[in-house]
Amino acid sequence: MSLTSAASGENYRNWWPHPEMTAFTDYSIGLMEEIAAASGNRIHLTRRGYALATRQADPDGLLRQLQHGYGAEGAARIRLHDRADSASYRPALSADWREAPDGVDVLQDRNLIQRHFPSFDPEIANVVHIRRAGDLSGQQLGSFMLEQIRTLGGTLIQDKVIGIERSRRFEIETAGNATISADALVNAAGPYVAQIASLLGESLPVETVFQQKTAFPDTEGVIDRRMPFSIDLDGQTIDWTQEERALLADDPATRRLTEPMQGAIHCRPDGGERGTWIKLGWAYNTQPSAVTADLPLDPSFPEIVLRGASQLNPGLRAYYGRLPARLSHYGGYYTMTRENWPLIGPMRTPGAYLAGALSGYGTMGACATGALIAAWVASEPLPAFAKPLSPARYANKDLMGRLLASENTGVL
Repeated sequence: MSLTSAASGENYRNWWPHPEMTAFTDYSIGLMEEIAAASGNRIHLTRRGYALATRQADPDGLLRQLQHGYGAEGAARIRLHDRADSASYRPALSADWREAPDGVDVLQDRNLIQRHFPSFDPEIANVVHIRRAGDLSGQQLGSFMLEQIRTLGGTLIQDKVIGIERSRRFEIETAGNATISADALVNAAGPYVAQIASLLGESLPVETVFQQKTAFPDTEGVIDRRMPFSIDLDGQTIDWTQEERALLADDPATRRLTEPMQGAIHCRPDGGERGTWIKLGWAYNTQPSAVTADLPLDPSFPEIVLRGASQLNPGLRAYYGRLPARLSHYGGYYTMTRENWPLIGPMRTPGAYLAGALSGYGTMGACATGALIAAWVASEPLPAFAKPLSPARYANKDLMGRLLASENTGVL
């Protein structure tokens, strides 16, 4: 629960452009719901959904992606609402995951959108409301798992791995001069998975990209506490004043902030209905970099993401140049494959397994990842989607060709 996990958006969703990833996260959400039910919802699981907003009047391309991502059930899981008086749409009034509907609601009438999402830009023409989606406490999920491990006799050793020898067993050397012997090794080292793999003489097709988020108290009450996790899908040019734009354009380091930028800006209330904070995120950085303990936080990021998020929720403009002093600014390294699928399964080294490259969806995929790794280690039956999510997929030229040619990798 450090590095990337500590910077998690703590959101989950069961829609992806590819049915294998949808099945993977559906499986993981089911496991999270079991934990929520068994623990009295200690992990604070909510299910108000994801609201994907666009100003595009013709959402056919997005609907095709939805249908493909849900596989054979795609058409049956999607409900269209194209009238302002549509009574079949159920707004996310409750956060209770046991009461929320499944599937997807597509709101295609601006008046209907304004009635249920009044803080949104009036130009929003379509909202795709993913219903099996929401947020949770990643910290509590991690704590719950550690407690279960200790109950079953497990031990947590906090140290740094500096060497691995493989003979009949693994001999793992740590910086604290300890040697740990093991029959099986699971490389779940987050942004350090490639370094651990190198100790086994293996290389991984991953890169690390630093991403940032910010959170602050919504003192102006701009965001409805019941609003789903909302994403502006549309690309945009950030809302600067003429003077600000001129200054930014004059500096090569900031010039790109004055040019058209990608979409997928996040906004959601944080802390439940009685809370006051909101979270904003925008994964616009695409430059891989080495992992360092001193996080390269950009002090201007909170204002940048605020200006971007105000395009979907114009009320956020109230905070231009006057963000609350209690603001939280944090970040972490996203470890990703080019196709944005995880690496879960056997490595080339016998007895070694990999659980990595889940950045952007590590919290929502954690339970499924653990279950799949356990099945791989114990040679138990695996679901159909398991092998494509393992390193073995790189031997499947047809699959990799389709993935790398895909227009959408599911990065939100």
